[in-house]
Parts: sequence; C-alpha cells; structure tokens
Amino acid sequence: MSRRILYHSTNRNANGKANGFKQSFTFKQALFMGLAPDNGLLMPSEIPKLSKNFIMGLKGKPYHEVAYDILKRFLSTEIKSEELKEIVKSSYNFGIPMEKLDGLTWIIRLDQGPTASFKDFAAILMARLMQKLKPKNKKITILVATSGDTGSAIGEAFRGLKDIKVYILYPKNEVSSIQKRHMDTIGKNVTTISIEGKFDDCQKMVKRAFADPDLKRLNLTSGNSISIGRILPQIVYYFYAYANIVDEFKPVVFSIPSGNFGNSFGCEFARRMGLPVKKIIIATNENDEFPKFLKTGVYRKVEPARKCISNAMNIGNPNNLVRYFNLYHGMIDKNGVVYKNPDIKEMKRHIFSVAISDKETIRIISWVYVKYDTIVEPHGAVGIAALQKYRKFDKKTLAICIETAHPAKFPETIKEELKVWPGMPKPMRIIYKRKGKPYNLSKSYSAFKRFLLRGLIKYTS
Repeated sequence: MSRRILYHSTNRNANGKANGFKQSFTFKQALFMGLAPDNGLLMPSEIPKLSKNFIMGLKGKPYHEVAYDILKRFLSTEIKSEELKEIVKSSYNFGIPMEKLDGLTWIIRLDQGPTASFKDFAAILMARLMQKLKPKNKKITILVATSGDTGSAIGEAFRGLKDIKVYILYPKNEVSSIQKRHMDTIGKNVTTISIEGKFDDCQKMVKRAFADPDLKRLNLTSGNSISIGRILPQIVYYFYAYANIVDEFKPVVFSIPSGNFGNSFGCEFARRMGLPVKKIIIATNENDEFPKFLKTGVYRKVEPARKCISNAMNIGNPNNLVRYFNLYHGMIDKNGVVYKNPDIKEMKRHIFSVAISDKETIRIISWVYVKYDTIVEPHGAVGIAALQKYRKFDKKTLAICIETAHPAKFPETIKEELKVWPGMPKPMRIIYKRKGKPYNLSKSYSAFKRFLLRGLIKYTS
C-alpha cells in the first residue's frame, strides 16, 4: 500500500515572520479548505517518484488510465482504487489533439473539454472528488476569481451539484464576449458577479473572504489554483503528452502560457516525479513580474495588472509563486511580500521565463497560420513566442507547446488578424441556447461580503 501523503502550509517554516501553521492535513481536508488556516497554500509532504520504465509504459494508454496511474500515487490511501478509477474515467471523455509543427516542435491542444479550456481537466475531476468526499448533507460554497476560463470551467463542472453553491467573480471589461456569455448563462447553483476592476481585485476579494470569520458558516473553499485539488490533475497531461510524442526516454522542453502559474506548477511536479523535463518555459504576457524576478532577484508585483489580449494571463501577482518559492526554499506570502528569496540559481537551471507583448502575440498568430496552416489563440501564441526566444539558447531539444484554449473563445482577435472565423466547438454551442446575466458589484470587499451574507440565509435554511 502507498504511504499516505499529507499536506502542509507553505507558511509552516515562517520563523516568526508570519503566523506559520504547523499542522498537516489529509487530501480530503486540504480539498475543502482551499487555503491553510494561516492563508498559506497547501503542499504535499512528499512528491512520489516514477521510474523511466513506468513513464514509457504509459504510451498508448487512454487518458483516464494515465490519470489513474498518476493520481493514485497521491490519493490511494483516501479513495478506494475502483472508485478512483470510475471517477477519472467519468471525468475524461474527450481527447488531446497533438500537432507536429516541425521536427522539434509540437503543440498539444487542451481545448476539447466542455468549456474548450485546459481548466476542464482540473475542474471536472475536482468536482467529482468533492462530490465523492463531501460529508452527506453538508453545504459548501466555492469562490472563484477568474480572468475568463477558470470561471466557466468550474461553473460547468459544479453545475447542478447538490449542496454546493458557486460564486464566480470576473473583471467586467477584461473577458472576451464568449467567455462572459458562457459564465453568465450557467445558472442553477452558479452565480456570476461582474466586478468593476481587474482580475487581481477579484482575487484579493476571494482571498480576504477565506480569512473572514463572519463567513465561516458558508464553509468556503476555492475553485482557483490556490486549491491543491486544481493542481494535482494538471500533472497528468504532461506525462500523457510526453509518452505519446517521444519514442525514447530523453529530455524535453515544455512552453506553458502562464497567468496564476498553476499549469506550469503541474509541470514542475511532473519533473520532480521523474519526467525528464530539461526546461519549463514560463511564458507570460506583459505582466512581467516573474521574468524580471528571475533576472534581477527582486520581486515586484505588477499593480494594477496590465490588460493584454491573452486575458487569462492578466495577473500581476500569481497565486502559485507561493508554491514555487516554497519548493525552491524561499517564502513569499499571498500579497507578494518576500520573506526569503528562493534559490534563484537552482530556479534558472529548470525554468526559463520571458514576457511577450501583444504585438509579438499577434505576430505569432499570423506566422503560425501562414507557415503551418493552423490556428492558435492568444495564450498559445504567447507560449510559441516564448519558445522562439528560448531557441536562442537551445536549438536541439524537442519542445512541446501548450495550447490552453480553443481559438473560438477569442473570435474577435482571430477574425481581425486571420480573416477567418474559428468554428465553435460542439460542447460550447449550448451557450447560445441559454440566457442569464451577472450581478454587478464594485471592487469593494464590503460590498462583496454583504452580497454573500444576503444569500446565506436562503442557502443554509
């Protein structure tokens, strides 16, 4: 039997500089907590190791089997084997198209789920795990701050689930028209709130709510990547892609468009589990706080976050930097205050990070279409542009670029640049048959708190 993996706060070794919480938690506890009691993010006590033979043995397996083989290393002591098999099988009934651009470059498209975003991989599994592990008749409330894709993925995954209420907060003027329509029309147990502000304002409000004793009765948990339940499923597709692209066990590079850094952190976990990742390319848009940090050793969050066409990445203080700092022996809090720098030299051994402008993003969208007759959306274009910059230092290593959303989610940008209209994925066509509208709030936390409390009586009665 596998050893039980427990989860601890990233603040546990704060040495008096923060209120470090020493207790460890089971996965079930961590899943429903979202954040640790000291507002740190939760991390596993150990990272399982996988052998070369195990990794290459994943080749040809269906995605749900790969997911089971990976996730059981974390969950086998808390969920029975057959139950976990059924959960992952029911979660993943869509594929992962892989396109070869040239001899050394592949694209994997994580856009075939019900909301045409890579967020589906984590959201669906997270919903089913919560449904399985939630105590009977206990009511919980999920808070989600989104710059576009997370909100629709979490909303659809939890839509209609008994005793679970979802609140989605998004910045009013920084989501695409299709992203907005999708979120606003989910309905049932899902409430959308349009905020007069930036994504970071939404994120701050959610984090503050977790620390508010007046909201304890809501049994709050998170749908964002601050939740460990969002991170673990995102490990899987790196193993799946690797096993189905390479023919022999050799190093690869992954180029990952990055906003809150949860996606790239899944790759960091995969690397530490044994996947031969030569370099993780953390590709950001003009919110360049992390590339600058790697270069200068000084962290300064971008405030307010810069508005870019790759809108899901308009984040000036990524949540999962806390986890990165922790793994590399540093400490930063949720507000971006650095208590101890990580081992930057070691970070640079494994991570390359660069910021991509909107101008460069548009250039890549056009270039890929002309050269390879394929369409990439703005976030995927950021990843490809970052790989081009990395190629100045490494021209020979096989690279896999992550396409995080379907081009149809950004029709205005695609049509303007390419003069073509990307076809709408079949699962998303339903949004045009639904009606709905959001609540509108200022970026005042007190207004958000009052909104939650007004719904408390009805929800808990």
